[in-house]
Amino acid sequence: MSLNTIKKIAAAACLTSATALFGTASAHVVLEYQVAPAGASYKAAFKVGHGCGASPTRQVVVDIPAGMRGARPMPKPGWTLDVQRDKLAQPYTSHGRSITEDVVRITWTAKTPDDMLQSAHYDEFVLVAQAPEQAGTVYWPVRQVCTEGRNDWTEVPKAGQQLSDLKSPAAALEILPTGGAAAHNH
Repeated sequence: MSLNTIKKIAAAACLTSATALFGTASAHVVLEYQVAPAGASYKAAFKVGHGCGASPTRQVVVDIPAGMRGARPMPKPGWTLDVQRDKLAQPYTSHGRSITEDVVRITWTAKTPDDMLQSAHYDEFVLVAQAPEQAGTVYWPVRQVCTEGRNDWTEVPKAGQQLSDLKSPAAALEILPTGGAAAHNH
């Protein structure tokens, strides 16, 4: 990874932290770190800052964007995990093995009402995956299901639109070029 890429990642992390500190990012489900180097292992921490009005969150569903590979969720005490896999249109090779199916959706569901994320509280839902080899933006649709109502954070900007123009934006991750051979870290 080049020094310039590291500087871009550090600057974006500082901006993300400042945004979260001043509350703008807390209105939606967003990623803790909104940049990653192409081809590298990426820890996606989805920050959930509120429920649906006063209703607690009972389920969080994350669709894995095309190009993200090998997604693995972090278990949460009090929550069950459901990992949905599907056949790939284009298989790939990893560690000498042909991969023909991959994770397409991860769902965390609270086991009991006491385990639900109360609207006045904050939590994170975490997974790891390998970033795409190509630079660009990937969008993570997230559905937040509450005991009453839901928030579908699934909107993706069209040409000429900014993420901030959307009412219910998907979490965005900027994939940065590595400046050479793609990294492969675990």
